[in-house]
Amino acid sequence: MNPSLTAGVALGRLVGAGARLRGGGATSLPGKVLLRACPGGVGALGRRLPEGNVLLSATNGKTTTSALAAGILRRAGHRLVHNHSGANMAGGIASTLLAASRSRGRMTGELGLFEVDEFWLEQLSDALSPRAIVLSNLFRDQLDRYGELDTIAERWAALAARTSATLVLGADDPLIADLGRGLEREPLWFGIEDDRIALPRLSHASDSAHCRRCGHPYHYEAIYLGHLGRYRCPNCGQGRPRPAVYARDVVLEGVRASRFELVTPAGAATVQLPLPGLYNLCNALAAAALAHQLGVALEVIVAGLQDTAPAFGRGETLIADGRELRILLVKNPAGANEVLRTLALEPGEHDLLVVLNDQIADGRDVSWVWDADFETLAGRLRRVTCSGTRAAELALRLKYAGVPEDRITMIGELRPALEHALADRPPAAAPLYALPTYTAMLALRELLVARGEARSSWT
Repeated sequence: MNPSLTAGVALGRLVGAGARLRGGGATSLPGKVLLRACPGGVGALGRRLPEGNVLLSATNGKTTTSALAAGILRRAGHRLVHNHSGANMAGGIASTLLAASRSRGRMTGELGLFEVDEFWLEQLSDALSPRAIVLSNLFRDQLDRYGELDTIAERWAALAARTSATLVLGADDPLIADLGRGLEREPLWFGIEDDRIALPRLSHASDSAHCRRCGHPYHYEAIYLGHLGRYRCPNCGQGRPRPAVYARDVVLEGVRASRFELVTPAGAATVQLPLPGLYNLCNALAAAALAHQLGVALEVIVAGLQDTAPAFGRGETLIADGRELRILLVKNPAGANEVLRTLALEPGEHDLLVVLNDQIADGRDVSWVWDADFETLAGRLRRVTCSGTRAAELALRLKYAGVPEDRITMIGELRPALEHALADRPPAAAPLYALPTYTAMLALRELLVARGEARSSWT
């Protein structure tokens, strides 16, 4: 065995044990220690998995897509090594593989299923040599970290051109569709085929409305989510590929669920998805397409989708102080708009706890809140509690959206903000909707765990 790998595994396990004793999740630090001792540790451990590895990446929906895929694949009998906690950079993947490693080169699982950060996809793909890569969407997100979308698109295009993996691609996103053009091996495309749920026009926050080949604006026949839809360039003729795996007859059921007919080359079946919003339907399609590519039967795919609970902080429902609390992660304008669109399907007035942080994992630039269409709900908000490191800017944004000032309360610290939002109950029983950014979501859940109202995200 490689001496540096042996040393890295031993040190990583020691650090992980210490982190868990202190109450941490040990999701990244053990892997970072492993990689410091053995830079090739991810590839070395990944090669021990007899069924190989599959990778998933996107700006929106990685954690939910991988949770859905995991539910399907486990039901199909696969023993997985899966970064279920959402630690998706090199340290997180290394920690997951480290936790699955045993003596004499053995692993606890057979197939690696990893969600991967957009910026780390190339490096981790080169290390793991995956059999399949799922790429769902590219939206504007964390511009201070990644730059414009073309930065990631160009990196992904270079990877698509050289990888031997089967590509499973979202046909509805023009940037993703470009990755699959001209390849020797045809990708497996997935998408939506239901104009009844189309939006009337492109949002002003849409990101990829121009053809990358010639620069001409796309003509959209249907717009589903952000810049995702059925499009064609009237100048050069480049258009949306026809998906082999798609959803039709879509019914969105507010914050609780959705229903659609899943069509694959193996047949069609109705899916009752216990996750809200069109964005989660897109995640389900990505998971279903991957499972189909891996040879999973249609009835197993449907059962796996219908049996998956929301990933932590992404549509999960808890009870706090005797009141229903729904946590809906928001981190960029496209995702926020879909959450707002989903809330708009619910009747009556709403109470919100919106938490805006500007830590590194959120993105220091929070100007995206001005592209989120809070106007959609402005007239239907009973109370809004604004919290987080940028609570003041959030409150200002809501004021400009048309929310009356006397309905907005600003409490920067999360604990008193949560207590205030829970205490200010409406006359009739109604849920409190929490809309936090990423680090705010983690902090909110830690607070709820400490109160005994949620399970740890890392278990």
